[in-house]
Amino acid sequence: MKNVLSGLYLWCMEQLIQQIEFIKEIDKLKYILRRTKLLHSDRRENDAEHSWHLALMAIVLAEHANEPVDLLKVLKMVLIHDIVEIDAGDVFIYDTKKNHTNTGEELKAARRIFGMLPEPQGDELIAVWEEFEAGHTPEAKFARALDRLEPLLQNTSNNGGTWKEFDVRYDQVVAKKKAIARGSDRIWAFAEDLLKQNLEKGILKK
Repeated sequence: MKNVLSGLYLWCMEQLIQQIEFIKEIDKLKYILRRTKLLHSDRRENDAEHSWHLALMAIVLAEHANEPVDLLKVLKMVLIHDIVEIDAGDVFIYDTKKNHTNTGEELKAARRIFGMLPEPQGDELIAVWEEFEAGHTPEAKFARALDRLEPLLQNTSNNGGTWKEFDVRYDQVVAKKKAIARGSDRIWAFAEDLLKQNLEKGILKK
């Protein structure tokens, strides 16, 4: 019995050490800078701040999802969706040279980083990440809607922000932000109105 308990203790400690190493690894997310800047600020947002903000948005805005969602799964999605950028880097959504939807490099990163965890836990997070990327489930659609909403709020608050910096046009923004409607018609109605206001004010141009 003593040997069994000793073996169980060692197994638990191995699991814990793997989990601690993963936790240390994802601290790197705080150093991955996005193109968008904080609301009313000149400072670029990092991926960890972005993920935290989306998590709070999910809690506050869940009632506006088109379909009932498992909030815990949505929270997992928004908190882990950019962890792959530790290896793959951040790709600007309006980048015309690198395809933002090419997830081959990111899948490799997901397998490495989530693979640091004990197998069942790591496999679960890879599956959640893949579900978010596929964007087919109610949770993924809603999580992706929030991911598109936050930079819209930031750029509006910064008089165009990265739209002006990279000469992004109204039609380009609309084409990317339409994905919000798949997760929430109400939030898309709000976002569409905000985009029109930016156009009328000359912040966005056609």
